[in-house]
Amino acid sequence: MRLFVGVPLPAEVRESLGNLCSGVPGARWVDTGTIHITLRFIGEVDSTQAEDIDAALSDVRQPAFRLALRGVGCFASGRKVRAVWAGVVKSDGLAHLRDKVESAIVRAGFEPERRKFKPHVTLARFRNTSSARVAPYLETHNAFAAGPFPVDRFDLLRSHLSHAGAKYETIADYPLGE
Repeated sequence: MRLFVGVPLPAEVRESLGNLCSGVPGARWVDTGTIHITLRFIGEVDSTQAEDIDAALSDVRQPAFRLALRGVGCFASGRKVRAVWAGVVKSDGLAHLRDKVESAIVRAGFEPERRKFKPHVTLARFRNTSSARVAPYLETHNAFAAGPFPVDRFDLLRSHLSHAGAKYETIADYPLGE
């Protein structure tokens, strides 16, 4: 199983993000029905490891919080764009949740994540697209904003890869409380 931990987004936010999902030739737009904020990519695991992850995540306790999205940007290597994303407004609640999820995954026996956490919502992926081709899109949508909206849970998700793109299945969800 290929697993990751994410924060699901409310339907109205997914709908707003769906309005951004066009306008760049060569883009592979995400399925807005399962759009999310990734807290921790875990990767391939067996069923025993998945049970350990679930048990560790079940121990995460944190109050619910509010979150907002603002702006768009891209991840690039040189002059080639790999992905376009919507930005997440800085949030102590999200940072604390991410840290608690990271600690839980490490307690479950996995190596710590080495990359810095950059919260975002992936909108599209690219194979071989220049930054010049994406620049007009970024300029047109730089004023995008959604929220604030409540975050009252996080999910353990399974990623099914195919030629049509990734499909996500929620394995477990974990409520946030008071």
